[in-house]
Amino acid sequence: MNKFRQDLLAWSLLVPGLGSILLLMGSTFYIVVMQSFGLYNVFGDVPQFTLAYWQAVLSDNVFQKAFFYSVKVSLLGAILSIIVAYPIAMWLRKPIPGKIAIITILRAPMLVPGLVAAFLFVNMISYHGILNETFVYLGIWDSPRTLQNDEFGWGVVVLQMWKNIPFALILIGGAVNSLKSDLLDAAANLGSNAWQRFRYVVFPLSLGAVQVSFILIFIGALGDFAFYSIAGPRETYSLARLMQMTAYQFEEWNQSAVMALVIMLTSAFFTILISVIIRPLSHKKGEIK
Repeated sequence: MNKFRQDLLAWSLLVPGLGSILLLMGSTFYIVVMQSFGLYNVFGDVPQFTLAYWQAVLSDNVFQKAFFYSVKVSLLGAILSIIVAYPIAMWLRKPIPGKIAIITILRAPMLVPGLVAAFLFVNMISYHGILNETFVYLGIWDSPRTLQNDEFGWGVVVLQMWKNIPFALILIGGAVNSLKSDLLDAAANLGSNAWQRFRYVVFPLSLGAVQVSFILIFIGALGDFAFYSIAGPRETYSLARLMQMTAYQFEEWNQSAVMALVIMLTSAFFTILISVIIRPLSHKKGEIK
């Protein structure tokens, strides 16, 4: 009986905070879902269930282009951020002079708001920006070149990496630093080289951090607005930018709700996909050859 009272008291303490979060998130999610099916309208139209908004959005070429562009850039940003974070984490695992100062510098981008970072990046790559002027001065280029708002989206990818590498480094670095040196020493004694130690020891044991890093970076990049708006291509919208335009400029809130659900469903799909891919890799067994 005392155990039941203790559990009841513990759960009751969670009600004010957890209840408020569930109420706010649940009500918002409910409105978005209903709005996408025409059952909740902002401008007083007669509510009625319809799939017309889903059909209109999914068949729209502008939306399709924005969808594939956002997924492409988000995937590249997440994957490249993790790839770059790994060697840095392995390097910082060693005792090096000025380690604290190096870590502080590497984490500095986390303190810079995304919109400010986007403007700084544009100043770097603009037609008369620092990069163009430097290359012209060094004789690498005869004249400045247009690097801003490239069609592929490399500018946004670079910004996503600049912003998210410190975050990935915290998670992956924590996993790498938690590995005992005895494991790596034993692998070295068995004849493995540096690549084999990373492949068979470090990588499988840090895949949990990779999974969390990828999911959080991808979700953040997919719904990002500032980087795409400032540094993205002019002829292709991101999902977040297109959703904002659809709601506030064209006042088509039902179609905007569909886009919001597509972003959430895409995030959920890739979250499940990366979990399915990583699970067997984290349990890989075999001999070091």
